[in-house]
Amino acid sequence: MTTLILQGPNLDNDTVQTIAAETGGTPEPCDGYWRIHDAQALNHEQLDALRRQHLLDINALPAEFDPAQVRLLVTDMDSTLINIECIDEIADFIGKKPEVAAITEAAMRGELNFEQSLARRVALLAGLDASALEHVYRERLRPNPGAEQMIAGLQARGIKIALVSGGFTYFTERLKERLKLDYARANTLEIIAGRLTGKVLGGIVGAEGKRAFLLELCRTLGITARQAVAVGDGANDLLMMNAAGLSIAYHAKPKVQARAHTALNQSGLEGVLALLG
Repeated sequence: MTTLILQGPNLDNDTVQTIAAETGGTPEPCDGYWRIHDAQALNHEQLDALRRQHLLDINALPAEFDPAQVRLLVTDMDSTLINIECIDEIADFIGKKPEVAAITEAAMRGELNFEQSLARRVALLAGLDASALEHVYRERLRPNPGAEQMIAGLQARGIKIALVSGGFTYFTERLKERLKLDYARANTLEIIAGRLTGKVLGGIVGAEGKRAFLLELCRTLGITARQAVAVGDGANDLLMMNAAGLSIAYHAKPKVQARAHTALNQSGLEGVLALLG
């Protein structure tokens, strides 16, 4: 038997009762979501079928995961915490957004090596005035729906929040300060004489870098990886998500949804709080 967590804008009492009857469980209303206790165990395909049928986020937590023990949440940035892929928007200022966006999309689907794809995309930005970064931050970048609510809820519980990105420190450091996050790590664009050189300084933060950051923070905080939650949307988030006690695919690519513990497709980031009880 298992407990199902139901949430999303289409959630109503009749639908909850229908799902409870279908799964043999007992429904309980919570603050903004429902739980169905003692439901029959459902595999990934069965959960997906229910989600599509009712247009709801329906999730079951891993048996070994204890929400009360969570001390750290690590989230991806682009298209997860925020609404855009920063590199695609930067490329728009040099007339190369379609070309860069196509590479980004393939990398997020897991069709390209992330580190190599990032180097290709950054190279296309060579010569761009660095002021384009500020334009992207101020004019195009917005936290995704529910981001502030999620952060406030986590902070109220004393859970540390880390932002990690295969994108750029120009954005992660500003978001860290603006949203009062605890940690951030990303790639650093090389800028000389006010222009992007088309290179990244140091090693690229990719899939392995994200996983290593999560494990590094666990050691710093004196916790196990089971006490960490990882949120992401692209293939380069999977190593990090696999290492965490709970992985959450947020409006993610199919490959990520297939391998994550839970998925949010109807809810905003506030849906993370329901998964943590």
